[in-house]
Amino acid sequence: MTDAAFITEYFGAEKIHALLLMLVGMVALALAAWMVKHHKPLRGMAVPLVAAALIQLAVGSIVYARSDLHSSQLQQRVRQDPAEFKRAEMPRMKTVITNFALYRQIEIALLALGMAIVVLLRNREYGFAFGLGLVLQAGILLAQDYFAVARAERYLKAVVGG
Repeated sequence: MTDAAFITEYFGAEKIHALLLMLVGMVALALAAWMVKHHKPLRGMAVPLVAAALIQLAVGSIVYARSDLHSSQLQQRVRQDPAEFKRAEMPRMKTVITNFALYRQIEIALLALGMAIVVLLRNREYGFAFGLGLVLQAGILLAQDYFAVARAERYLKAVVGG
């Protein structure tokens, strides 16, 4: 396992995903600000939009900032001691994938909660908009994590099989 191209590919994709996550967070913040200032009927969307945007910006920034160094360290490790690389990286990635399963459960619960709020508070402007915002952000996070899990599973397969 001396070809470290799969490491470069994985962390390159992680950086692109991190940038996308930050972009979605910035758009959500801008949309929330616009709604609060100019569109009273949708003001309730601002709370879940901002809450999720802060998470998106924080996670995206952390992943983007650490990806190059992490990739470099792992490439060095795989060249110096492929067996140690595999021993360390397999459990780390299994934990990453397990964590995504927890995130998925939370995101699905938030999506269901948002849908319930939309239905139950359909006649209350603020509550209805809040539910819509929750559905929107939970759905976006769920979709983004779907692709992150697929990428992590491909990477783990390369670690194990490489």
